Amino acid sequence: MNELKEDSFDFQTLKTNGIKVNYLYVCERKLWLFDRGIQMESKSDRVLMGKLLGEYSYPRDEKKEILIDNLINIDIVGDSNIREVKYSNRLAHADRIQILYYLYYLKQLGIEKRGIINYPKMRKKEEVVLTTEAELEVEQALIKVHEITKKDKPPALQKKPYCPKCAYYEFCWG
Repeated sequence: MNELKEDSFDFQTLKTNGIKVNYLYVCERKLWLFDRGIQMESKSDRVLMGKLLGEYSYPRDEKKEILIDNLINIDIVGDSNIREVKYSNRLAHADRIQILYYLYYLKQLGIEKRGIINYPKMRKKEEVVLTTEAELEVEQALIKVHEITKKDKPPALQKKPYCPKCAYYEFCWG
């Protein structure tokens, strides 16, 4: 990804939907399609199962599904941390950048928290801390998301091991 100069990064211009940051690490084509309003998730059983898992996991947590600036949707907000509930850790690198982005976004608002990614089906969790290096990674990701979404054509197809389980599979490969 591009090297950044600290004084040249404009968060207000580059801030985006949290799922787009996740999709950058999953599939650039999926990111581009999603940005154009081609949203296949509503037809996906796997996405529905993930939503249900998030809805019914951790019933004692009161602050669920917090939407901020109509851009980031945090699953659970606690006093000292935020949590994302994910179906599996198969795309853990994408889950990690998404919660790092949420932590970064909150920091821009003057709120500092730690992150936790919960995988209730697997009974696992991963703690995520926004370090200086992680902030740079988020900034580079935001620049890359911006570059991809500004292209006139979608990125080329790339066969990935998880393509058959993707909500966009039929659209891309059918």
